[in-house]
Amino acid sequence: MKIFSITALLLLFITGGIFAQSDSLVVLKADWKKEKIASGVRLKTFWFNKSLFNSNQNISILEIKQKGSLFFDLGYDPKILQKTSDFGKQNNALAALNGTFFDIANGGSVDYIRANGLVINENRLGKSGNRAGHQESALVFNEGKLSIAKWNGKYDWEQSIEAEDIMVSGPLLILHQTVEKLDTANTFNKTRHPRTAVAITKNKRVLLITVDGRNENSAGMSLFELTKLMRWLNAADAINLDGGGSTTLWINNYMETGVVNFPTDNRKWDHEGERKVANVVLLKKK
Repeated sequence: MKIFSITALLLLFITGGIFAQSDSLVVLKADWKKEKIASGVRLKTFWFNKSLFNSNQNISILEIKQKGSLFFDLGYDPKILQKTSDFGKQNNALAALNGTFFDIANGGSVDYIRANGLVINENRLGKSGNRAGHQESALVFNEGKLSIAKWNGKYDWEQSIEAEDIMVSGPLLILHQTVEKLDTANTFNKTRHPRTAVAITKNKRVLLITVDGRNENSAGMSLFELTKLMRWLNAADAINLDGGGSTTLWINNYMETGVVNFPTDNRKWDHEGERKVANVVLLKKK
């Protein structure tokens, strides 16, 4: 009986490894559709037909070289929610990606937002006074470039970060090429949803990423699956942003609406279902 159990465990381990290797090869060998958006900016999209994590997955990636003619900025409103595309248009942006978590009923971010030295929104902590998992890392905007930072355990951590703009979000997925530990009991982490992420690759390119979900055409990902995807995309650092109905990637003058992915708020597989959000990551040209 003991020999059988050990053998079964070995087979399970080996089989799991084969599946993981197979998924990574599926991503690496995919015939991604590649479109030049601007100098140093290209869009990569691919629909995996039941071939990634044993499911349909629709993934969009805006790949950006951090160069002098391009810069990142933070778009926000303290209270009023707006579509990601509207934030992009109002700020004359080249592209926009939905940002961090927010109060869908009353507006405003529930995570710390600082812009041009002013605190726009504070972290809304739980009843116990503890941070949520999405308040333990941040996107840092400084001189037009993006980086990712990890909470140091101090209550005033984000206030001490020296940068022009700060967007607290998370959970953090990868930092310095090391995968961060995620709570395996947390339903938010385990369940498949549409996901939004930002990654910085080993060769310093920024990836603005959406994974569609809640549709038969795309299942969405758990955060464990999303982390694997980040690794296979060569991410040195990666952070999860607000997902679900908020997940939106917009590019100026792209197709009819500018929306690249398939937002879910209208429960249709089209580009019209944007949810209004509190803040966005903006890509601009100088």
